[in-house]
Amino acid sequence: MMGQTKDMGAGVVEVPAYWEEAKIELMKRDRIMKKLIPQFGDLHLVGHGDPFTTLARSVVGQQITPKAADIAWQKLLLACPKCTPTQVLKAGAEQLSACGLSKRKTEYILDLADHFKAKRVHANQWDQMDDEAVIAELVQIRGIGRWTAEMFLIFNLLRPNVLPLDDPGLIQGISVNYFSGEPVSRSDAREVSANWEPWRTVATWYLWRSLDPVPVE
Repeated sequence: MMGQTKDMGAGVVEVPAYWEEAKIELMKRDRIMKKLIPQFGDLHLVGHGDPFTTLARSVVGQQITPKAADIAWQKLLLACPKCTPTQVLKAGAEQLSACGLSKRKTEYILDLADHFKAKRVHANQWDQMDDEAVIAELVQIRGIGRWTAEMFLIFNLLRPNVLPLDDPGLIQGISVNYFSGEPVSRSDAREVSANWEPWRTVATWYLWRSLDPVPVE
């Protein structure tokens, strides 16, 4: 779901097709978004490419710092330069563990690769499936919970209306911007987000930016 392109110096980055319309609508409806969105100019969500690579990287990054995740990921790419399911399965548990992955994460990555190679997931159909159907399929894979599946919907499939209620950044962003830093419940978050439909992904992205101006990639 891509729209216009922008020249970002190192290459052309495509803007999600819905992004500009969503910005206009959110600024009309929501006083916080009206103040927040203009602060970030032309910045926008940047999608990730290959589904298997996106999911593998998310598993590697679970429960560790971004820096540690980057180091482990670079080591994994040395062992599996193409990062295909076949290459990962061929590398096996010993080589993956040598990349600094825990025993459990090694098992998760191998299970993910096995799901893709055996076509127990329907990656070529995800574009046509609704959000909950994709989530239901992804959470059948060991090591992938709802939050990881929702991040996949946002960053790989570029779905416009995802509300990741298990994401600490979203909850903190709502707390800081809408409740003066007071604690926020899931029901509070749902109530605030009702005004964002059908662009909850876009509003979530701007709340992330309000906490960390450097875009997540």
